[in-house]
Amino acid sequence: MKQLIQFLIKKGCLKSLNIIEAFAAVDRADFVPVNLREKAYEDRPLRIGFGQTISQPAVVAFMLEQLDPHPEEIILDVGFGSGWQTVLLARLVGERGKVVAVERISELYSFGRKNCEKYGYKNIEFVKGDATAIDRGENYFDKIIVAASSKNKIPEIFKKQLKNKGKIVIPVRESIFVLTKENEKKFSEKEFPGFLFVPLIKD
Repeated sequence: MKQLIQFLIKKGCLKSLNIIEAFAAVDRADFVPVNLREKAYEDRPLRIGFGQTISQPAVVAFMLEQLDPHPEEIILDVGFGSGWQTVLLARLVGERGKVVAVERISELYSFGRKNCEKYGYKNIEFVKGDATAIDRGENYFDKIIVAASSKNKIPEIFKKQLKNKGKIVIPVRESIFVLTKENEKKFSEKEFPGFLFVPLIKD
């Protein structure tokens, strides 16, 4: 894991001390199928079944750097899969923060939740279902991160639930978009092309 972290730092996708420390504290090998543990420290996605993957470490690092999580924030983690990113987020938001982790595939929900529970964080709320059907009301989440690609546009339900000055990091087609909610009617937007994700599927 130390070698992987050093590789990501040299690659330039892992920069912030708090995120580096989270990577060091949360071992990727704890979140992959047993038969793939020898490959856990490679910088590539690994299959976890049901057409899903645990994301490439460089991509997870890049997205977390763009999200910029802080202690005490409430973060929506869409498509938590293996649970690796979920535990990274739980560490980053701290005891007074909260991660709402959503997974729609029942078998992956069980797999990811079991993986997360190895670390004992009490600030994770696990939800099984379609994240685009969840509505916690306006201005609920500080940040939203999505691990699957929206086909054409960012779901309005995510925008509605985001607090002012909050961020959404989400793949759309083959780009990662970073939206910042400037006010109730305006979002600023950055696009980073050249990524590949599994599709975001609604029930």
